[in-house]
Amino acid sequence: MDPLSQGVLGASAAQSIASEPGKQRLSLLVGFLAGMAPDLDVLIRSAEDPLLFLNFHRQFTHSLLFIPVGALLCALILYPLLRRKLKFLTIYLYAFLGYATHGLLDSCTSYGTQLFWPISDVRISWNNVSIIDPLFTLPILILIAVAFTRKQSHYARFALIYALFYLSLGVVQRERAESVVLALAEERGHIPTRLIAKPTIGNLYLWRVIYEYQGRYYVDAVKVGWNGTPILGSSIDMLDVAKDYPWLSPDSIQAKDIERFRWFSEGFLARNPDDHLMIIDVRYSFLPNELSPLWVIRLKPEAPRQHVDYLVTRDLTPKQRLQFLEMLF
Repeated sequence: MDPLSQGVLGASAAQSIASEPGKQRLSLLVGFLAGMAPDLDVLIRSAEDPLLFLNFHRQFTHSLLFIPVGALLCALILYPLLRRKLKFLTIYLYAFLGYATHGLLDSCTSYGTQLFWPISDVRISWNNVSIIDPLFTLPILILIAVAFTRKQSHYARFALIYALFYLSLGVVQRERAESVVLALAEERGHIPTRLIAKPTIGNLYLWRVIYEYQGRYYVDAVKVGWNGTPILGSSIDMLDVAKDYPWLSPDSIQAKDIERFRWFSEGFLARNPDDHLMIIDVRYSFLPNELSPLWVIRLKPEAPRQHVDYLVTRDLTPKQRLQFLEMLF
């Protein structure tokens, strides 16, 4: 999730065990920083290989097995600043709890986290919360602020309880969204071979649902209120590298880059209808029932020995913003 969400959840975990008033505020600092620390892996980049960060972001720093090491590094950095007020083992304990929340929370999003690295490079994505959700973050922030000002750890425990409740609600809403689209697929005469549902940004009400059937991806939106209401979307052919790019050598750098992008996107790839050299990640779009991609890779036939380009679309138009709000409200 976003750094603030990671920080406040890490702070609540550390604060929840800080029983002494003098340690309450310092536990927030250590837990907050340790909760954000795993995302320093975004600094692993390469100008020659634009996809390198996809391999390392949410990899070893987010692994369950790396938590003791990551917490130790955080404690070693913070100890010189806090040694007059906290023992090293206390700092390490706070850092351990803060660091431990990070990978688990990221796994609740749809981006994918290598939670079991190095045993497995499978990207875990439970799809029960958006990567940015103020309804998740703000109550936790308020509760740890109250714990900080009143020096009472039970408010931090309330924050953890709220986080667990909200994430559990996301699981329920995800299952409901999937059931709505399964019924829609049945009306279309389809039997999906694969299906995912992911919440749109900032809420658990409006969902993007994608299913695969006979070589195509079908993308629809679902409002999950008292009753599930589908918003019909569009469909697109699945990527077939041999068919779509017959000129591309299977042993080439760019062919291998496609497979790296396929691994990152859980296989949800398609050729962009507007630019056949672009390959889109079907999982993400500004509008939940459309195919306009948030990020793509672009092949370069003129430079077969170079890596693909990685392009990100960040401009949300006023029309798209209005359409999203109309869907949501």
